[in-house]
Amino acid sequence: MTTVNALRSTKPSTRLGAASHSFGIGQAVRLRPSFKYASVAGIYHVTAILPSSGDQPQYRIRNDEERYERVATQDSLEAVTASSEDRTTLVERTFGRG
Repeated sequence: MTTVNALRSTKPSTRLGAASHSFGIGQAVRLRPSFKYASVAGIYHVTAILPSSGDQPQYRIRNDEERYERVATQDSLEAVTASSEDRTTLVERTFGRG
């Protein structure tokens, strides 16, 4: 076996240092405020775990009030605890719905 054939027959190695997914399907998450997600508020649920983009794991998330899903990286999400999983936003709790 030549060196070229030996290199071709080896499996690609997994990347070292790649982050693993921290959230599971169905888990409640909140988008962290940022320039990209400035006007996005509310609780989202993970609907799918996607392959990593670079070194950041990705997720498909959905809010019950939106008709579409979003793709977000892990660093833009934070877990929602059971006690804070209130379906209303801070503005709605403060000023009411009207």
